[in-house]
Amino acid sequence: MTKRERFLAFANFEQVDRPPRYAGYVPAMREKMTDYLGADPDAYFDMDIGGGAGLTPPEGFQFPDYSAYHPEYKDGRDGFSIDENGCGHINHGFYHFTEYVSPLRNAASLAEIEAYPVVDNTSFSDEAMRDACIAAHDSGDFAQVFVGHIYENAWQVRGYEPFLTDLLTRRDWAELLLDRFCANNLRAAEAAARAGYDCIRTGDDVANQNAMMFHPDLWREVMKPRWAKVIAAARAIKPDIHVWYHSDGNITAILDDLVEIGITILNPVQPECMDPVAIRKRLGNRLAFDGCIGTQTTFPFGTPDSMRRTVHDIANALDAAHGGLTLSPTHVLEPEVPPENVAAFFESCDALSFA
Repeated sequence: MTKRERFLAFANFEQVDRPPRYAGYVPAMREKMTDYLGADPDAYFDMDIGGGAGLTPPEGFQFPDYSAYHPEYKDGRDGFSIDENGCGHINHGFYHFTEYVSPLRNAASLAEIEAYPVVDNTSFSDEAMRDACIAAHDSGDFAQVFVGHIYENAWQVRGYEPFLTDLLTRRDWAELLLDRFCANNLRAAEAAARAGYDCIRTGDDVANQNAMMFHPDLWREVMKPRWAKVIAAARAIKPDIHVWYHSDGNITAILDDLVEIGITILNPVQPECMDPVAIRKRLGNRLAFDGCIGTQTTFPFGTPDSMRRTVHDIANALDAAHGGLTLSPTHVLEPEVPPENVAAFFESCDALSFA
């Protein structure tokens, strides 16, 4: 099967020759894997990751100068940087993790929220997006593109605790930010659908290890209708487009809601937080899984033999021969993961030949 044929079969719960599989790495782990393999791991393992590109700013576009929101920091000094949403990041040297400095952390009025310059992608070009989709399909690959976060972007701009407080005490403040990011995501999703993408990727981390970060009813009131709007807009253009949704943690409480609004692929299905087999029994072929191999357990603390058993057992339990399962680590791999475990992961995935 081509990668596109395999992806579509997986997503549609049809017969596959083997499950799609891939892994991601923090830079230090990628370097470690390259030394171990003598080659870049993405190329070495020929991963099932698809191709795509997002909307791009027009020529001469200038992002807002967000430095005024961070007067106590200087961009580029002492590990401080500012991202495209205006959030500050302090790098403490702990791999890909940074400390967020929210630009609206001290906002004291709705007017300050309204004045904040969230970049609007209305004028962005879809040329690179369309070209990347054509290139992926021409090479036998599937086309997928990340269209954005909503909740995560909003709390990062406002500040985690201030944003949650806004949700409960001044909902209009929170919804103003949510709507602006939702509008950007909707335009990106529509553009991807028009370009013929096989899948749009979305998501927000809304859970911790044990439960949702806030009451599920609050998610249903605030986040669910916005994601439903994004998905409906894409499906109005391309009814068969798949929708991949990411949230770490235990989101059992909202799984039926995700299916209801059109999510077809769930990532990462952390086995330390949720039972993939129980979810499959509950939802059947309404929700495919991407993940299931723990980065809190099997990858860092297992052995090559235990990795092989884990891959074999989950593939059998979920009937991977008939689609519905992409195997991947439940997070990017950190440097404590033995390279031998990564090699065993790919070897055991590829041994699952259903042809």
